[in-house]
Amino acid sequence: MPIIKPISDLRNKSSELSKLAHSLDEPIFITKNGEGDLVVMSMLHYSKLELKIDLLGKLAVAQNQKLAGDKGKTLKQVMSNIRDSISAQQ
Repeated sequence: MPIIKPISDLRNKSSELSKLAHSLDEPIFITKNGEGDLVVMSMLHYSKLELKIDLLGKLAVAQNQKLAGDKGKTLKQVMSNIRDSISAQQ
């Protein structure tokens, strides 16, 4: 169930909101005049969301490549490329 707080809590209870955001690791929805206005979350939760969005973007690219007929690389080809890259760095 979403956590919903009035905008006055940002001013009057900011430290409580911070603790709540960190302890539950969920966004807190802030209302203004009874309607949704803002979302507050911990930086850790925000970072996790950014990673998920990045991963979903990469998965979408891979899916489009597959639909376009790209067969990708075999495990043997990938491992060979990694070994070559490591050897080049040494």
